[in-house]
Amino acid sequence: MIHIDEHTSVALADTLFVFALEAEAADAFSHVDAVFTGIGKVNAAIALTKALQRRRPKLIVNLGSAGSPRYGKGQLVCCTRFVQRDMDVTPLGFARYETPFADIPVVLEQGLSMPGLPLGICGTGDNFETQHGEAPYDVVDMEAYVLALIAREEGIPFLCLKYVSDDAGSDAADDWSVQVHLAAAAFAKALFD
Repeated sequence: MIHIDEHTSVALADTLFVFALEAEAADAFSHVDAVFTGIGKVNAAIALTKALQRRRPKLIVNLGSAGSPRYGKGQLVCCTRFVQRDMDVTPLGFARYETPFADIPVVLEQGLSMPGLPLGICGTGDNFETQHGEAPYDVVDMEAYVLALIAREEGIPFLCLKYVSDDAGSDAADDWSVQVHLAAAAFAKALFD
């Protein structure tokens, strides 16, 4: 059973766990239905869509590593809002992060929260971001936005937990390669203990 809060629990058999990489799951999630999408929004969209064609879960749980200039390394953050950070059609008069001609808000609110975990806004893009400026997000990854969007379109509850592996700064690549292997234990402790 996954106990999200005092009112929401879902059986493991009814839950689909979505990771970008096997390293983020390790052996801690070998007993659950898991999909490994590969890196990036396109790979994530394809993998989750194929998984949903095979079986419709009652809950989608996205677990993965992320950078953050706000939260410290090793911290778990529950993301309930998402921004497509590499969407930029400002030369045509659209707001930065706005998807033209789509009924999708710039900040997509989609996700369950877990008591005891800080809430974050995840900026998803197909680049390894190390400079943020005045970004409307405080966590960066490469898959969560599209997973949240698919869950919304399919009417499936969505839980997104990110393990902060780096500060999304100049040392992010080195920090990520060390920290990513610690993510699975942190996720398992939050979800199964």
